[in-house]
Amino acid sequence: MERLSIPAADELLEQKISVLDHGFLRLVDYMGGDARIVQSARVSYGPGTKTVHEDRGLIRYLLRHGHMSPFEQVILTFHAKMPIFVARQWVRHRTARLNEISGRYSILPEEYYIPADSDIAFQAQNNRQGRSTEEVPPELRKEVVEAIDSSCKTAFKTYHELIEKGISREVARVVLPLNTYTEWYWQSDLRNILHFIRLRMDFHAQKEIQVYAEAMAKCVKAVAPLTWEAFEDYMIGTKNIPQKQADRLAELLSDDHPDVLKECGIDPKG
Repeated sequence: MERLSIPAADELLEQKISVLDHGFLRLVDYMGGDARIVQSARVSYGPGTKTVHEDRGLIRYLLRHGHMSPFEQVILTFHAKMPIFVARQWVRHRTARLNEISGRYSILPEEYYIPADSDIAFQAQNNRQGRSTEEVPPELRKEVVEAIDSSCKTAFKTYHELIEKGISREVARVVLPLNTYTEWYWQSDLRNILHFIRLRMDFHAQKEIQVYAEAMAKCVKAVAPLTWEAFEDYMIGTKNIPQKQADRLAELLSDDHPDVLKECGIDPKG
């Protein structure tokens, strides 16, 4: 089968999307797109892509009803540079293949993440893992930024001093902070990439990983625009409705608003 080429995706190849202060994400390669998804879904009925309208309808049906295996036919490979603490959140998505720069073999560059002044926040009292919306006084924000920068400079100074004394790189690196930048190649299928984006673009996610998910979303939209449209409509910001609630909703709407039920993927006739 001939390799699918998608102009919008080809334009993005090798282009760095800047993220945070020193980070980036770039699409290195891709395999497949919307056409590959519908070809895979229609394998039982014969090969070939139908009209764009029919392809769009099929993709929306698949995604709305959770028939996700055809989306696994699309593969994206990214090169990303991010702070270590972001990487440790990212790697929780264990369905990918990755290769990360090694501090055992390489001397790590002196690059570390410092939050923007506007991102300095207090700990939320009602969320153990999140930031509060309470405003931090400007003088305290300035103090925090300076403290982070000073601490990192000291850590990297120690790191280089240890290396100059002949200490092994794998030992010297232990002094480096979690906001040190790392890099990796990360490859996954579209099904799992969409899952990543849904979780990491959510407002509950830490901002520093949200921005990487947003950059990834730009690449997905270029590779599979029909899939991205359906994903935005049915997946982003939504939650699964328990069956009893779905049945009750169908009962309430079936007579007056069957079109609403159909769009939501609920059969008005049960």
